[in-house]
Amino acid sequence: MSASLDDAIDEFQRSGVQLRFQSLLVVALLALPLILAGSSIGQESGESTKKMSLKDAAGDRFKMGVGVSEQVLADPQCAELIENQFQILTPENCMKPQGIHPAEETWNFEAPDRFVAFAKDHGLEVVGHCLVWAKDDRTDDWMMQLDNGQAVSRDVLLRRIENHVATVVSRYQESATMWDVVNEALADGEEGYLRDSVYTRTTGIDFIETAFRTARKHDPDALLIYNDYNCHFPDKRKKLIRLLSELKDRGVPVDAYGMQGHFELGDDSLTQLVETFQALRDLGIKVVVSELDIDVVKRGRWWADDGKYRDELKTYDPYKDGLPDEIRQQQIKQYEALFRLFDEYQDTIARVSFWNLHDGQSWLNYFPWNRTNYPLLFDRQFQPKPAYDAVINVLRETETDHASSGE
Repeated sequence: MSASLDDAIDEFQRSGVQLRFQSLLVVALLALPLILAGSSIGQESGESTKKMSLKDAAGDRFKMGVGVSEQVLADPQCAELIENQFQILTPENCMKPQGIHPAEETWNFEAPDRFVAFAKDHGLEVVGHCLVWAKDDRTDDWMMQLDNGQAVSRDVLLRRIENHVATVVSRYQESATMWDVVNEALADGEEGYLRDSVYTRTTGIDFIETAFRTARKHDPDALLIYNDYNCHFPDKRKKLIRLLSELKDRGVPVDAYGMQGHFELGDDSLTQLVETFQALRDLGIKVVVSELDIDVVKRGRWWADDGKYRDELKTYDPYKDGLPDEIRQQQIKQYEALFRLFDEYQDTIARVSFWNLHDGQSWLNYFPWNRTNYPLLFDRQFQPKPAYDAVINVLRETETDHASSGE
């Protein structure tokens, strides 16, 4: 790693983000007064709007993108911001299997057609997201069952996957330069290798092979991605490397790992990301950061101790009146360190996409409970935040460093 990246990681880790935030959480849950500092909602912007956009600052290192719902594109302010800042657009929901293909002979192309048309009209590339979502609760009954209600056979399931992938990819291959071919097939944590689903129970990893081979057949030039979350953690990373190695040994055309990148303020991810990026580089697999945000209201407690804290957390909304400057500065440092790392691995990283356009649209305002969140680079008034300025400055600084060193 470069000295500047080492310094950024050290500075971020010295900031003591995690301990300070946990202290805030304990205080709030005990119902003691929480004194909030900083500006109000909608006033998180930097002092001035930088003329340089994210895509211009990144240059040819990696593409800058954003994932949004189809409805967002109807807002002229959103459309202008997207066109000015990004090169590539991911549909948040409208291309997912349950939306686009609700029955074996039924296809809903209206919303994805509008999405792709918007991208074409604004000179944007498209990420096809996603062709197969390997979770039973994200799969319609018609895919999982035979007509008589019995469990689907291996051959029928693979044939249905092939038909779905071929139909969607063929329709949009002129606009899509990347495809999230399979989403979230690995088991979490210390659980087994693959997530328990109709796909893995019925075919093992054969459904992944079928999906990727079919996608390549109908789109020879696109970047084909396996997309998942938390694979920078050691246990799940081992499963990811095992899966990608097995697929490569079979000659399956998997080009990249999609790292969702839903980070929490102060999480211990930077060193783990270095190890993950290096392992993927060694394997010859590209990385796309597919769904980037930094949650300022830590959510891990929601799942702790079999959910015993959920009733308390449902009313926990510490930043409804604004984000304290201390928390804002911690998020800035975390974004700076992340983008220094992305620059360091620019030969491996093909794209960095944020998940949602501005703070008010973020899914983290509602998941896993309702709370006011500030995870992105633009505030609720579409204005760039100080974190945006910090990311631009990192990208400009590292580009200057490369130029001066002759890289």
